[in-house]
Amino acid sequence: MMFRFKSRTYQQLSDEKLTIFISNGDVAAFNELYNRYNERILYYFYRMLWNDKELAQDFLQDLFMKIIDKLNTFNTDRKFSTWVFSIAHNMCKNEYRKRQIRALAALEPDVACDAFDDETAVYSALQIEDVFDCLNDLDELHRTAFLLKYREGLSIEAIGAVLDLPVGTVKSRLFYTRKKIQKDLIRKLQICQDC
Repeated sequence: MMFRFKSRTYQQLSDEKLTIFISNGDVAAFNELYNRYNERILYYFYRMLWNDKELAQDFLQDLFMKIIDKLNTFNTDRKFSTWVFSIAHNMCKNEYRKRQIRALAALEPDVACDAFDDETAVYSALQIEDVFDCLNDLDELHRTAFLLKYREGLSIEAIGAVLDLPVGTVKSRLFYTRKKIQKDLIRKLQICQDC
């Protein structure tokens, strides 16, 4: 009877139920979970890792390997999406630290280095992509909070759990991020009008 449990039925199961089947070696359950999250997580990594598609794809594969390895640590009474985005967030934080250490080691004395000196193209302020382009100017925590709220639709409480922050801090970061994006979009619109 277990062999007749097809992937069409898996589509009706919650993420948390799928993890139970995956922990028992069910490949079809893993494929269903992968299909639910691969594009969302890939986009998250792409935005968080300097819009580097290859790096984002590498991180996506690493993430799903971590999921398989650490599935026994997942509490099925909690939301899988919060757990998986927590892992993704921690992977990004680790990459930022590695790059900072490498950059510091590569610097010679009296050499100034501006890692964020790349020019961005000016787009129409009406395009949604402009909003996400503005995120590149924000620090990792503000960018993460914004993506989790407006791209992934996570609640303030879930974002707080992912980032290990109080709800008030999450709200404050989202407020600051929205104001900054609004200011940047107005500036871009003015530049476009001057052209």
